[in-house]
Amino acid sequence: MTTSNEMIATSRDMIGKSSRRLAYVNQIPAVVYGPGRDPQSIAVNRHDFELWLAHHSAGSAVIELKLEGEKKPLHAMIREVHHSPVKGNVLHIDFLVVSMDKVTSATVPLHFINDPAGVKAGGVLTINVHEVNLEAKPADIPVNGIELDVAALEIGDSLHVSDLVVGAGVTITDDPETIVVAVQAPRAEEPEETAETAAEPEVIGAKDQSE
Repeated sequence: MTTSNEMIATSRDMIGKSSRRLAYVNQIPAVVYGPGRDPQSIAVNRHDFELWLAHHSAGSAVIELKLEGEKKPLHAMIREVHHSPVKGNVLHIDFLVVSMDKVTSATVPLHFINDPAGVKAGGVLTINVHEVNLEAKPADIPVNGIELDVAALEIGDSLHVSDLVVGAGVTITDDPETIVVAVQAPRAEEPEETAETAAEPEVIGAKDQSE
């Protein structure tokens, strides 16, 4: 990798498609596909990819994929990263080739900034949405995510998807009425049972009433 958004890929026909063979040479199997392009089996360096993944949002960043044999790098986005359910390491990557002048879909994270006034007053902050889906040209995608200032939220207040601010050319495709974040009143503590309230109530039977 020569820049933060460049990644070198190798055709798996050149190094073999065996997962064991790829692991031996520290490569992750992947596939690259897109409009007018047949799916192609490739591999990327594990160290380079994991380092890139630690500093980027996989669902929104555009990668310059330098594929051996291609004269120009491919503009691609990651559509799926498969992890091992046991070890958690990356098993496979799906790359989608995108056109820089056409709208594409992406998923970006939300970043909540400042402390809500309602929390300072004793309320509880509830975050319901951590990322949103949107459509935009690749260059317009907010790859670092969307910031949402929650400082003004009082107890009982909430912010919806429609309150998110994005740049020109960006359309959020999620339901605008979805509640993203809210400040709720704290739950009232239930009073502890005393010896008197915990005691069984006296049952007055027919015999007692006749006395």
